[in-house]
Amino acid sequence: MTQTTTDYASCPVETTLALIQGKWKVVIMFRLKDQPRRFNELSRLLPDITQRMLTNQLRELEKDGLLHREVFPEVPPKVIYSLTDLALSLMPLMLSIKDWGRNHLDGQRQSCNE
Repeated sequence: MTQTTTDYASCPVETTLALIQGKWKVVIMFRLKDQPRRFNELSRLLPDITQRMLTNQLRELEKDGLLHREVFPEVPPKVIYSLTDLALSLMPLMLSIKDWGRNHLDGQRQSCNE
């Protein structure tokens, strides 16, 4: 009997999930969708994330081509984070995820009130 193997590395679903996996990446991208932000702005908008985790997630998003990091030669250094075109192309998907989550939460609230 011959066993078939699947090449998951070329799976579009796994490719997409690999880019946005993690608790904070999509949330960070949502916070950047309307305007670029500095690190401290993001920290204030995401009070439950540690600075270390935020730094790691920003680095991963930049490495994956979803985030642009612009450093201004000032003292102290000014760094602005913004989404790339690749990240912006994911916005319809992320807005769908947001809508699904809202509908799911609404359904849970209704069942609790019955």
